[in-house]
Amino acid sequence: MTTPTPTEKILTRIRDLQDELEAEFTRRRKQFRYSLQNGRVEFESEIRKQHRAFRVRLSTFLRRTRPMVVLTAPVIYSLIIPFVLLDLFVTLYQRICFPVYGIERVKRADFIRVDRHHLAYLNALQKLNCIYCGYCNGLIGYVQEIAGRTEAYWCPIKHAARVGAHHAYYAQFVDYGDAEGFQEGLQASRQRITQTGLSGIKPGD
Repeated sequence: MTTPTPTEKILTRIRDLQDELEAEFTRRRKQFRYSLQNGRVEFESEIRKQHRAFRVRLSTFLRRTRPMVVLTAPVIYSLIIPFVLLDLFVTLYQRICFPVYGIERVKRADFIRVDRHHLAYLNALQKLNCIYCGYCNGLIGYVQEIAGRTEAYWCPIKHAARVGAHHAYYAQFVDYGDAEGFQEGLQASRQRITQTGLSGIKPGD
């Protein structure tokens, strides 16, 4: 049995922390008395009544909103056009190219969650905002996963300088300047992100 590398040890600790975080999310689901039934959120009827009592009426919500915030609304909502186009092109890209590379396709449903509009304490505009944010932020995660698998296949080399954020595969990329280890590292990276290598990987692993 091979000894884990320092990077592999760190990744194992990260996965353990992610599992702990998910366990905490599960505990808080029980605290707020809801469950997931076939992917749909179900609150107890008593809790739904309490939620409706906290809802701010749309007219009140709009009165409290600063005029300059209202004026920015067309700008933020106009971004739906490039987001939808990005969704379309990236989805087509992975459907066409990933089978050629042997990479398993990324499931949109694993990243794009649109469920916050079921909350009874939100008014109609807040629900619309939550649908918009859920789609756009989920899409970014979906695109990052596709881009990460692509980078791991074609160019698994760390950058010379620190990057602000990186995808799940970056930590196992070949070190910058490691000419001797590049070819072996390239093959190892490709093995990890092919259909066989991804069989045990969850998003975020």
